[in-house]
Amino acid sequence: MNLNLYKKLAVLALLVLGACAEIKKEAEYNEKPAELIYNSALDKVLARNFRAAVPLFDEVERQHPYSVWATQAVLMSAYSLYQTNQYDEAVNALNRYIKFNPTSESIDYAYYLKGLCYYERIVDVGRDQKVTKEALNTFSEVVRRFPKSKFARDARLKIDLTRNHLAGKEMEIGRFYLKKGYYSAAINRFKIVVQRFDTTAQVPEALHRLTEAYLALGLNNEATKTAAILGYNYPGNEWYKDSYSILKTGKLSESTRKSDSLFGLGFWIF
Repeated sequence: MNLNLYKKLAVLALLVLGACAEIKKEAEYNEKPAELIYNSALDKVLARNFRAAVPLFDEVERQHPYSVWATQAVLMSAYSLYQTNQYDEAVNALNRYIKFNPTSESIDYAYYLKGLCYYERIVDVGRDQKVTKEALNTFSEVVRRFPKSKFARDARLKIDLTRNHLAGKEMEIGRFYLKKGYYSAAINRFKIVVQRFDTTAQVPEALHRLTEAYLALGLNNEATKTAAILGYNYPGNEWYKDSYSILKTGKLSESTRKSDSLFGLGFWIF
């Protein structure tokens, strides 16, 4: 075969391949009206097929980033991610929405949904409470920024629940210290409950445990004052009855009478 002819055929083949690649690329892109893509995604949401909705909402933002549909698509994508328990991805989308749409009519819902993404991952008090704190902070933002929002009422309820949960974590650690005889460390934990979480259901027990710890250290006056506070604020409460009993008899449980000499070791366990 003529060498020049061979070269011409090779060049022609490359041109054909390049053209096919361009055609394929254009076919993959396949731009559609923003409204059409958004409505397709919304149909998936209504059918509760949230996983299929996410890429469609994302496609609205990709193809039409400056359209009004793109803004709503980010929020709906976050909602769909939340529905499929992809909480971190949902939070990322919500943070982006909040950053670029601070005056949106749906901004209160964006904060509220972000709070839910943390709230629904709260675990038992025996484990790390990072997401509980994030939920508390986010719901507090909802109440602070949007006190008249329709989401504020539920946010306030969840704030109370998260605060009670965090107080429960402090109580768990405090009980551990008390049982081991690390009274000073236990007192610090119970004081956190009384001072920072004073509206939670954990306070009566915290006051009782403080009474126990003070008695174990021989701080009878402090124990009496703490029991009096418990009795004044929670008259008839079972924890007050327990505090009154140990003050009257001077008898502590075996777990409460252990030595405080290992305080330093116990303080750094958590």
